[in-house]
Amino acid sequence: MSDTEYIDAPLEEMHFLLKKTIEKKASDLIITPNSSPKFRIDGKLVSGEFSILSAERTSALLHSILSEAEFETLLNKHELDFTCGVSHVGRFRVNAYFQRGSIAAAFRPIPSHIPTLKELHLPQSLADLVDYPNGLVLLTGPTGCGKSTTLATLIEIINEKYNYHVITIEDPIEYIYKNKKSVIDQREVGADTDSFANALRNVVRQSPDVILVGEMRDLETISMAITAAETGHLVFSTLHTIYAAQSIHRIVDVFPSHQQQQIRVQLAGCLRAIASQCLLPKLDDEGRIPALEVMVVNSAIRSMITLNDIQQIPSVIQTGAKEGMKTLNQTLKELVEKKLISYDTAIIKSSSIQNFFGRFTID
Repeated sequence: MSDTEYIDAPLEEMHFLLKKTIEKKASDLIITPNSSPKFRIDGKLVSGEFSILSAERTSALLHSILSEAEFETLLNKHELDFTCGVSHVGRFRVNAYFQRGSIAAAFRPIPSHIPTLKELHLPQSLADLVDYPNGLVLLTGPTGCGKSTTLATLIEIINEKYNYHVITIEDPIEYIYKNKKSVIDQREVGADTDSFANALRNVVRQSPDVILVGEMRDLETISMAITAAETGHLVFSTLHTIYAAQSIHRIVDVFPSHQQQQIRVQLAGCLRAIASQCLLPKLDDEGRIPALEVMVVNSAIRSMITLNDIQQIPSVIQTGAKEGMKTLNQTLKELVEKKLISYDTAIIKSSSIQNFFGRFTID
C-alpha cells in the first residue's frame, strides 16, 4: 500500500497509519480534522501523501481503537490518555483531545524493547543513579526529549541488578517490564488507581523498595513523592524543566509561600540527583542525540537548596566532574568537538551563550 491509498474501514486505516509511523521512524503521528496525517521525524513535522481528514473521519479513527467506555470518557472529559497495540507493528502511547469541538490525537511509538544506555547514546555513569539506597532522583526535560525512555532504562538496570520490589505509577503504562531479579508492579492511573496522589497515599503499605512516579504534576503528588523519599524509599520521577536549578525552583514554587522554606529543608535532605535531558539534531541529519546536564547533590548543593541560593548551583555542577556532574554547556562542548552536533545547534541550546563564543574554532 502507498501513502496515497484510501482505506474505507476506520480500524484498518488507523492500523495503516500506525504502521507507516513505524516505517518512517517517526517519533509521533498527529491526526486532526481539516489536515492530512502528520509525522514528526527527527523533531520536524512532515506530511505523507494522505487525504485531508474530516472531523467525522478523525472521530471514526479514534473510535475504532477505543472501547465504548473509553470513547464515552473521551466525549465526556474531552481528553484521554491511553495505550494501544497493533499486532506485528507495535505499541503506542496516545493522547486524544478535542480542538474546536472536534477530536484530534497524538500517537507516540513505544519501542518493543527497553534500550540500554549505550543504545540511547547516554553516558554509562548514569547507571550510578540506581545505586542510592533511598531518596529522590529526577529526570527532567521538555516534552518529547526521551525522559520516559531513560527512566525505563534505569528501572531495567535495577531489574537486572537488585532483588527489589519496584512499583511504578504511570499515566498511561508505556514500557512493559519482565521480572528478572526484581518484582515490578505497574499501576496505571485510571485503570489501577484513581490518581497519582491516591496511588502514592497507599504505596508505602505495598512494601516497595523503589517507586517510579511517572510525573510530578501537582502539589499533592510532589509532597507525597518527597515524603516517600524521606521514609527510606528510592523514588524516581520526571519534571518538564530544562536545567537542574530550574527544577528545584519548580518544586518549591508549587507550595504556598509559608511552606516553601520547610520544603527546601526536606528537598535538601532527600534529593539525590537531577539529570536534565534534551534531544538535538545530529550533524549528519541522521536522527537526534541526547545532551545531558547532571547534578549530584553534595553538601554544597544541599546547603544552597536550604539557603535558597539556587543561582550558585551551576558553578558547583561545573566543577563537580569527579562526583559525576556535568553542565549542559560542558556536554554541548563535547558533542561539538566529537562532530556529533553543529556549533549553531550548541549555541541555540546553550544555557549561557557568552560562554561559547571563542571556545571553539570552526573548521
